[in-house]
Amino acid sequence: MSPQSAVPLLRVEKVSHAYTAATPALAPVTFSVAEGEFVCIVGISGSGKSTLLRLIGGLVEPSAGEIWLDGARSTAPHPQIGFVFQKTNLMPWRTALDNVLLPLELLGPIGAAQRSQAISLLELVGLADSADVYPAQLSGGMAQRLVLARALVRHPRLLLLDEPFGALDALTRERLNLELLRIQTGQRQTVVMVTHSINEAVFLADRVLVLGEQPGRILAEIGVDLPRPRTLAVMGSPAFGALATEIRRHIGLVEA
Repeated sequence: MSPQSAVPLLRVEKVSHAYTAATPALAPVTFSVAEGEFVCIVGISGSGKSTLLRLIGGLVEPSAGEIWLDGARSTAPHPQIGFVFQKTNLMPWRTALDNVLLPLELLGPIGAAQRSQAISLLELVGLADSADVYPAQLSGGMAQRLVLARALVRHPRLLLLDEPFGALDALTRERLNLELLRIQTGQRQTVVMVTHSINEAVFLADRVLVLGEQPGRILAEIGVDLPRPRTLAVMGSPAFGALATEIRRHIGLVEA
C-alpha cells in the first residue's frame, strides 16, 4: 500500500491563523498526511510555512479550523509529535548523549534501557563516537544530526522539520538529506518538512505542498513519482527537473 492510500495520520481541516486582525498569516488550508509519508512545504518568505508547522505541532493555536492526529483532535503539543527547528537549541553543558536523553528525563528517572535507546539513536545518526562530546565540539551538520536523534528518542508518530538544514553549506546539506532519507525509510517515519529549497523538497518528498504569498494558501499539491531509494544522481534526471520547474511555475518563478 502506498503512503497516500493509507488512512491519514494527520488531517488539517480549514485551518487559518492571524497574529492580529491586520496581519493574516495563513488562509484556510486543508490537507492530510498518511502514515509513512514524507511531505514538504515550500513557498516564498512570508507564505506561512513555519506558522503552519507550528500550528500542526500545537505550538500556536489556530484562529479557525481543526487539526487531527491519529483520529483525535490535536489542540496542544503532543508526545507523538517531534519537532526539529533550524536552530539546534542544544544544551551546551550537556554531552551529546545527555542531550538526547533530555526528553526522557522529563518523563522520569533514566535507567539502562533509556541510555541504551539513546546510544542506539546516536548510532543511527552516525554519532556513535561522539556520545561524550559537547555541542561546541560538533560541526553544524553533526549538531543537526544530534537534534534529530533527540527528536526521535520518544518515538514520535509525526516528525516536523522547520528548515533544519537551511544554515548549512550545500555539501553538508546534501549529505544530511541522504541521511534523513535513510533514517526516514528505516524508521518508517511520517515527516512534514518546511524548506526554502525546491530541489531539496523534490529530492526528499512523496508530495510537495506549494504555499502562496501572505496570507498563505495551498496553490498546488504535487506528487513526486520518483523511485526510491533515491540517490543524488536523480537530481540530474528529466523527471526531477520537470517537477522542480512545475513547483517554480506555481510560485511564480517561471512563466506559465
